[in-house]
Amino acid sequence: MSTASVSTTGLSVSERVKAVAAALIVGIALVYTTGFAASTNVHNAAHDTRHGLAFPCH
Repeated sequence: MSTASVSTTGLSVSERVKAVAAALIVGIALVYTTGFAASTNVHNAAHDTRHGLAFPCH
């Protein structure tokens, strides 16, 4: 069995901030794109998740 280790010591603070900001932007874009989509298929696929997050959809 082999093991792999990941070290985050090589990342600077600014690189971490950029990674977090990019993840937040992508996440927010996905939530709002799905939330305001008019497609019935997208609506049905995300329906329970939206209600779980208290996002109004009807």
